[in-house]
Amino acid sequence: MNSKYKVLKYSSNKFENIDDLISIEEPLEISLKFKESSKWINQSLSITMRTPGDDEDLVRGFLYNEQIIKNIDDIDSIESYGDKVGQYNIQNKILATLNNSENVNISKIILKKAKIKIKDETIKSINSLNRVVSTNIYSKINYPAGDNAAFDGYAINSKDTNRLKKKFPKKFKIIGSIAAGMKPFKKKITKFDTAEIMTGGIIPKGFDTIIPIEQIIFAPNKKYILINQKLKKFSHVRFAGSDYKKREFVIKKNTIVQPNHILAFKSLGIKQIKVKKKINILFLSTGNEISDKDNIPNWMVRNSNTHYIKNLNQNFLFNFKSGSILRDNHQNIFKQKINKLIKSKDDIIITSGAVSAGKFDFIPDVVKKFKLSSYFKSAAIRPGKPIMFAKIKGKEKAIFGLPGNPISSAACFRFFVIPYILNALGLSEEKSIKAILTNGFNKKKNFTRFVKSQLSTTKNGKINVEILKGQESFRIKSFVKSNIWVLLPAGKAKFKKGDIVDCFFPNLSNQNLV
Repeated sequence: MNSKYKVLKYSSNKFENIDDLISIEEPLEISLKFKESSKWINQSLSITMRTPGDDEDLVRGFLYNEQIIKNIDDIDSIESYGDKVGQYNIQNKILATLNNSENVNISKIILKKAKIKIKDETIKSINSLNRVVSTNIYSKINYPAGDNAAFDGYAINSKDTNRLKKKFPKKFKIIGSIAAGMKPFKKKITKFDTAEIMTGGIIPKGFDTIIPIEQIIFAPNKKYILINQKLKKFSHVRFAGSDYKKREFVIKKNTIVQPNHILAFKSLGIKQIKVKKKINILFLSTGNEISDKDNIPNWMVRNSNTHYIKNLNQNFLFNFKSGSILRDNHQNIFKQKINKLIKSKDDIIITSGAVSAGKFDFIPDVVKKFKLSSYFKSAAIRPGKPIMFAKIKGKEKAIFGLPGNPISSAACFRFFVIPYILNALGLSEEKSIKAILTNGFNKKKNFTRFVKSQLSTTKNGKINVEILKGQESFRIKSFVKSNIWVLLPAGKAKFKKGDIVDCFFPNLSNQNLV
């Protein structure tokens, strides 16, 4: 018997035939088949944890528990099939035909469950922009570190003003000057003394109040200031620890570091922080038509997808490495790339092109030759329907196959790869920006559409969004004009002016802003 199968202990009254004695260490492969817009759609996924028994019941429970179906009646039929091992027929595959389904949801479930584990590292806080913190961060010091002046002016002891009257101003002797950054003032302070002080200057013991420079009246000789009223204690004083106290919470775990955080880290003496390592992506374009040259004949295509995704790396928390262009006969080279991925520091391979059903679309066939714990191919979306995903079994390595069309590739990267990266880094699911649609748009009911749009605000504070003309996936001009993606979900065909729709930034995560 093949080594990947093993016989389990059993009781004679529990199992009816020899097939029930076989447990397959490979995952149970499930092929979902359902109709959308009168066309049959196929979706593949797998269950990694199996027990001997009725796989058909297992599949029913899995599909229901994962909300792929809302009702058991949504399953039209389930058919088992599989491989022959010696004299045994191993039923390790299932074809489930569904009455209805939203296969974008299926894809999301697979991506969420197939999360890769990313390790932590400690880095200098000043170099942490756009990194995800792995632990809660606390202040190392009191901030401000000492009582200091909120304004340029003169420091006094408020008790010296308790009996002052307007008709009888009192002279306060100027005994020195205190600038921000100076060592503490050490001169002996006596009654009716004052000292010039600059904003941020540390207030010496013996003084407790600041008079702003604009309110100062000098004696004719400029060696004294004149005060003729009682002054409130602690006026214009910034107290030590009034902003942050030592060990006070600063930012929480799983926060994306922004420039304002780095300002706080530096101010609070936080030199190093623990963050998630950046995900390493190896990107491969495919096709005989793709060229890295600037001057090309009209039957060639410039390699724009590589450069688009490369320039997102700072905003989207990953390191980018460009690999070679895979040509139409490079199946073996791609297989070698995957084998290297398994042994390398790279976390994800992303390909662009060769994922559809054409003669030279070899990416899915090569990927399926490897042992996979998760897999899906195609989704009911526009643009980007042929998208593919796989996770290598037993490894923290994943593969995405994006369509070759630039806009399809951009949409799939934004709505499949980026959520996958955010999840791997421990971030919560992105929240959409809600906007009011300013024009109508029709689509196929059972497809999710990602549409190039333009976000704007009105004088009265409303957020509007216009769906641009030129939504065909080959059109770049509308993508250049756009500043937002609008996501129009399956289940609705007509979107009217005034509808509230979900919006996502194309060039940075919504996590950064909402």
